[in-house]
Amino acid sequence: MNVQYIQSAQNKKFKEWRKLLKRRGREKAGLYLIEGPHLVEEALEDPDVVQELLLNGDQDVVFELYEDMMVYQLNTDLFKELAMTENPQGMLAVCKMKSSELPKEATRVLLLDAVQDPGNLGTLIRTADAAGLDAVYLGEGCVDQYNEKTLRSAQGSHFHLPVIRLSLFEAIVQLKEQAIPIYGTSLAGTELSSDLRQHRFALLVGNEANGVHPDLLDQTDFSIKIPIYGQAESLNVAVAAGILMYYLRGL
Repeated sequence: MNVQYIQSAQNKKFKEWRKLLKRRGREKAGLYLIEGPHLVEEALEDPDVVQELLLNGDQDVVFELYEDMMVYQLNTDLFKELAMTENPQGMLAVCKMKSSELPKEATRVLLLDAVQDPGNLGTLIRTADAAGLDAVYLGEGCVDQYNEKTLRSAQGSHFHLPVIRLSLFEAIVQLKEQAIPIYGTSLAGTELSSDLRQHRFALLVGNEANGVHPDLLDQTDFSIKIPIYGQAESLNVAVAAGILMYYLRGL
């Protein structure tokens, strides 16, 4: 195992890592940062994802656990510059972005239209994973899936199922070719009933403020809504999608 110690902000590697804190830098390099032992362990399940391990120099680590990994120890000030939390956990990893495709046997898919809050996006990915969906499609206007807040909210679920950035119009055409019914969420939709439940489905949810774009909604097979029993005007998009994913599954 190769361990290198970095003490200067002028170090070439450190400058490269710092660029990954911005979306443009991540997209240019095809790399992103994750933080904390839990996410690193999830990433290591795929041998091709983690490229480098970055450690706070003050932290004791059993290096044998990462014997096949290039490990860098940074002094505390440098580590904090890269860390994305207020109280860093002492471990970061540089990960490679992987292209994803819809599995051939996909029967349950989540479509997201212009979801802009990174915490919501991460929660949606995590909930889709928990509900046993096969993929998540990110349409135009969705926040970066490698945003640090998105990754923290997803808690490693983006390693478990494909998260695909694609025109939702194109995605809907593909899904219809597979005879998968598409449910769109709308305040003018039909309230939930047992006959809506399907073994196969695609669920389309929209922007936090504006909902699903009308042109997309026109392409769906059904418009549905969750009844509101109290005085709240609406539900958070991640909460609503979670209810609907489990409902459509029959749970």
